[in-house]
Amino acid sequence: MRFFHVICICALLASLSACAVSGASAGAQVSPQPQTYLENKGSDTIVNLALAWAEKYQELHPEVRISVTGGGSGTGITALINNTVDIANASRKIKAEEIEEARKKGIEPVEFTIARDAIAVIVHPGNPVERLTLQQISAIYTGEINNWSELGGEDRPIVRLSRETNSGTHVYFLEEVIRLGDKADKTIFSADTLLLPSSEGIIAEVSSNPNAIGYDGLGYITSHVKMLAVAGKNSQEYTLPSIESVNAGTYPISRDLYMYTNGQPKGIIQEYLDWIHSSEAQEIVRELGFVPILETSD
Repeated sequence: MRFFHVICICALLASLSACAVSGASAGAQVSPQPQTYLENKGSDTIVNLALAWAEKYQELHPEVRISVTGGGSGTGITALINNTVDIANASRKIKAEEIEEARKKGIEPVEFTIARDAIAVIVHPGNPVERLTLQQISAIYTGEINNWSELGGEDRPIVRLSRETNSGTHVYFLEEVIRLGDKADKTIFSADTLLLPSSEGIIAEVSSNPNAIGYDGLGYITSHVKMLAVAGKNSQEYTLPSIESVNAGTYPISRDLYMYTNGQPKGIIQEYLDWIHSSEAQEIVRELGFVPILETSD
């Protein structure tokens, strides 16, 4: 009889243990842990927008986690080439030599336009200069023009500011503004140009230095700096950067912003990119001061 009691107790304990495991499993199903992780890296111009997108998407899809880091367009594209990132952000197009390097490693970059941007040329609010041509901006950054008095301003030396060479904004400004879009031109920035590591750094320096000139993505511009109206190479029309002037094609320093994947995306990467191209995500583009690729409400 005592042996029978022992067996019954053991059976009861086993049953309770099984119920506890079952209950824990049921509880886990009620609050699932994230099962999908995406790595998104690259352009510092895009990073704030990418962070806002990731935050909103994770609210809609709590089972997904998205890591967003900057470092520059070159950093993102290098990570794509090395197959260490799911999505690379770039504020410039991937270069032919980068595509070649990627293919040697079995990587096939696929490009997606995710927003548009204007690059604003900025000065200190106290600077009386209001407008410049592309040719004048090029002459400033190559060292041909060195004093604001040559442009109708005060007798002050010009302090040139730029993003670092790994920045897609730096590359775009070099090719389209300093070189005026001439692919055969090998002109570079003046040697005394100060290279700053972030868009915020450009804003901070220009806002505190009455001699400075810089450039930055429209989404980073604050009331602490003054944007200059710019005229294109063959135009006498000076235009300020804005969503409207970019869409109208009248502001001469504007560009597309990109995401790159390895091959045609599938699964959650495809779903995320589809959402980025939705009106909901593009409204975030507008809210952050960039230019949507879809019409959104004002």
